[in-house]
Amino acid sequence: MDQTRLRDWIAGLLDGPDLVVEEIRPLGGGSIQENRLVRSRIGDTARAFVLRMDAAATIASSRSRSDEFRILEAVWQAGVRVPEPVGFCADPAVLGAPFALMALVEGVGLGPRIAKDLSLGGDREVLAETLGRELARIHGALDPREPPAALAFLGTPEKQPALAEIARLRASLDGIGAQRPAIEWGLRWGEVRAPDCPAPTLVHRDFRTGNYMVDGSGLTAILDWEFAGWGDPAQDLGWFCATCWRFGRPDLEAGGIGSRAAFYRGYTEESGRAIDPASVAYWEVMAHLRWAVIALEQGARHVSGREFSLELALTGRMVPELERTILRATAPESWS
Repeated sequence: MDQTRLRDWIAGLLDGPDLVVEEIRPLGGGSIQENRLVRSRIGDTARAFVLRMDAAATIASSRSRSDEFRILEAVWQAGVRVPEPVGFCADPAVLGAPFALMALVEGVGLGPRIAKDLSLGGDREVLAETLGRELARIHGALDPREPPAALAFLGTPEKQPALAEIARLRASLDGIGAQRPAIEWGLRWGEVRAPDCPAPTLVHRDFRTGNYMVDGSGLTAILDWEFAGWGDPAQDLGWFCATCWRFGRPDLEAGGIGSRAAFYRGYTEESGRAIDPASVAYWEVMAHLRWAVIALEQGARHVSGREFSLELALTGRMVPELERTILRATAPESWS
C-alpha cells in the first residue's frame, strides 16, 4: 500500500495539509472485504479510520464498495448507529483499487467472542432489545417509493422478495458450478412456500452477531452493508435469529446473545409494526440456504487460486452441516 498517496488523498479530503499517517495495519474480521486501520494526526488531533476495499477475490452477491458507501451515507444521515462515512476514492491510482474511508468505532465485532465473553455488550437482554430497535430504525430509514438520488442503483423493490432471493441463490450456485441436491431441495421448498411482502423496506441482509460492534456497556455500531437493498423486513429478523448465527448458544435465539422476546420487543416498540412469526420462521430456513451458498462461494474463492486462505477453505467445509439443518427444517413433519 502506497502510504504517501494515501496520505495525500486523506489530507486533501480533510483539508489538512499537515496530516501525518502514523500507522496502517490489517484488521481482523471481514471475511469478504479487506479492512485496514489507518491512524493519523492533524496537528494535535488524532484521527483513526477504517479503510475498506475489495479483497483479492470476492463473491458475486456483494455490492461494490462505491454502492456500499452510498448506502452507509444514507443510513448515517437517517440516524442509524453506523461508522461515520468519511470519503470514497474511485481513483485506482491512489491504492490500485477503489476504497471507502470510515471513522473507526471502538469495540469488539467478532461473533464467537461476543457470544462467549459476557464482559462485552452489557446486559444481554438489553443488548438484544437495543439490536431490535436498531434493526427497526434500519427498516424505517428510507422510503423505497422515494429513495435518495444517490441510491438509484437499488432500483425498485421486487414484488416477491422471497422468489427473487431464490433466483439469486440459484444463479450463485450456477456461477460456481455447484451441484448440491440438498440445497436445491431447500430452494424448491422455499419457492413453494414463499410469503408475500406487502411493505418492502431497506434490509441489511447480513444483520447478525459478528456484524455489529460492542464495548463493555453495549452496542457501538452496525457494520458491513455490502448486501443491503430493498426487501422483506422479516428476512433480517430471520437472519439474526437463525441457528447458524448463534455461535454455540442455541438456547439464545436472538443471535446467541439474548432472548427472541427481548429482540422482538425492541423491534416492535421502535417500529410500531407487528411481527409475523410464520414469516420469520420461513426466513430462518432461508438463512441457512443463503449461508450455505455463501459458504460454497467462499470455498470457491480459495479453490480458484486467487486468494489462498485457510479461513475460506474451512468456510466451504461448513456446507454439509448446513445442508443437514436445511433437510431437517424442511422435512414434511416440520411443516405439517
